[in-house]
Amino acid sequence: MKKTGNILMMSMAVAALHSCGNGGIFDPDSVQDAGNHISRVEPLSWWTGMKTPLQLMVYGEGIGEYDVRIEGADGVEVKSVHKADSPNYLFIDVVISDTAVPGTYWMVFSGNGESFKYPYEIAAREAGSVSRGSFSTADMIYLIMPDRFANGDPSNDSSPDMAEKADRSAFFGRHGGDIQGIIDHLDYIADLGATAVWCTPMLADNEPEDSYHGYACADYYHIDPRFGSNALYREFVDKAHEHGLKVIMDVVTNHCGAAHWWMEDLPFHDWIHQFPEYTGTNICFSTNMDPNASKYDLNLQESGWFVPSMPDMNLDNPFVLNYFRQWAVWWTEYAGLDGFRVDTYPYNEKGPMSEWCASVLEEYPSFNIVGECWTSSIPQLAYWQGGNANRDGFDSHLPSIMDFPLQEAICKGVPSDSHAWGEGMVRVYDCLSHDFVYHDLSKMMIFAGNHDMDRIGDVLRQNPDRQRIVLAMMATMRGIPQIFYGDEMMFVSKDRSQGHGGLRVDFPGGWAGDETDFFTEDGRAAANAGTDGKPVPQGQIAALHDYTRTLFQWRKGKKVIHDGKTMHFLSRDNTYAYFRYDDTDAVFVFINNSRGKKHVPWSHYVEIAEGLHDGRNVVTGEPVTVSDTTVVGPRQVLVVEYRR
Repeated sequence: MKKTGNILMMSMAVAALHSCGNGGIFDPDSVQDAGNHISRVEPLSWWTGMKTPLQLMVYGEGIGEYDVRIEGADGVEVKSVHKADSPNYLFIDVVISDTAVPGTYWMVFSGNGESFKYPYEIAAREAGSVSRGSFSTADMIYLIMPDRFANGDPSNDSSPDMAEKADRSAFFGRHGGDIQGIIDHLDYIADLGATAVWCTPMLADNEPEDSYHGYACADYYHIDPRFGSNALYREFVDKAHEHGLKVIMDVVTNHCGAAHWWMEDLPFHDWIHQFPEYTGTNICFSTNMDPNASKYDLNLQESGWFVPSMPDMNLDNPFVLNYFRQWAVWWTEYAGLDGFRVDTYPYNEKGPMSEWCASVLEEYPSFNIVGECWTSSIPQLAYWQGGNANRDGFDSHLPSIMDFPLQEAICKGVPSDSHAWGEGMVRVYDCLSHDFVYHDLSKMMIFAGNHDMDRIGDVLRQNPDRQRIVLAMMATMRGIPQIFYGDEMMFVSKDRSQGHGGLRVDFPGGWAGDETDFFTEDGRAAANAGTDGKPVPQGQIAALHDYTRTLFQWRKGKKVIHDGKTMHFLSRDNTYAYFRYDDTDAVFVFINNSRGKKHVPWSHYVEIAEGLHDGRNVVTGEPVTVSDTTVVGPRQVLVVEYRR
């Protein structure tokens, strides 16, 4: 067996096992004895009352030659044992009956003329866990890249167990942001009007460079020590809940990192997709639904590697699929999660991923999972949403999808001054005119930007007025809005020419010694430059922040925005108007994205505008009566709420 010193030492894994439960009693001598044979047992622990079957993956020198049974109270037993291609793994199916008592159970391994014990904790499931809620259209999701948000604990910036060390000046390096930094600023996030937090992955990523983003996992059951610990992550979730914030975990099932501990000794030859030489994915998502697609192209799409540092997992192997099913449930139960965002969703084998989604939803029926299905094609995007009437009969069971076509329409339409047909705000109108294709509009995440694309501030060429237009659309359109950290103040990239590292800028004030602190009102009021020193008019940063806070604090209690219908009106002068409405309320949005003043053609909207009363400007709070004489200035947006 090859050594696995590139991640967490065996003693740390055993310690983590002990710390993850609710008070089992362990025999130190037996643990030490077992440590000579067993390096890892995953999942780290389990619970009574779970629907998801438990299959333990045990890793240790020659462990495949041992028999195993479980000692302890009645109700927990080994059902079957599976050997792997590697002699250093066992996969153990464990049955936990309804009569099982929470506590510490002992796995007894026998073989080669010896026997030893290893402790395993089965805790009591938290009351109400199965009925946990999740994120919905009532939420605003605040997306954070933890390494670039705030450094709450400088002592963990680097770790002796991890390859890459902190260097805040490194464009693609680790800057030191961590879980404690997020905890320290939960009040800022909640005050902004957010009701949910999505953090990019915080599990161990031990790549020698670019490890800050977390998408090349090296250990699926441990938080990266440069971010904190499992216990601190759970504390983060608890404190977020105290602030009225849900927590969405970013998960990656398609690939692991090249530095993952199992890459030195794979359980099965087909644990990952392997080729005679490096073979990348063709990124051709259409092969999943194209009736004319070849099996050759489909295989490259789902089996080719994302990049050389990210080995592609083989979810067609049932042991791999079981591993990820349990892993998702374990983190939800352990940390008290409120939802998942699944990275690179269409790169996975679609059949097994459908089973994965269904399994999570069987355990948590009200849970929401949103998949990153990055395509400009509206029909192809709709294919991935669970319940969609696909002609091939496929059902992903994936509740929510990210609305990339709308993001593209906004980022191409809002920066444009063109009145040409199909340009400017007509792009947004045209995109939403395809809403008939989608199965469930309430289960779509809308966004103007995220960690993988140009900052919206860059796209809009640092125009604060157009930034307000985008923020207003995020606050009033159908779906679940997501805001990327700093977009509330028009953050811009450090250097767009160098790629993603530049758009993932540090949040000013998140590090000791920062000259400016955008987390505070005083810091925002004093700021007169963008995050890379580019000039922004005095007071605009604070004004944009306050504008965002006003809209999203208002949105929290506005059911017509959460659940209402949409009616929009076409124009060819780079304006756009729409209503969100239900039986009792309506919200009117008029966007003037042109260079000149525009009259609101209120009489055009009579089919829905007639009878509306008690108009109030959402941003200013003042009463307002909109008519054909109402003028909206260039690159301005008017948001008015009414009673019907």
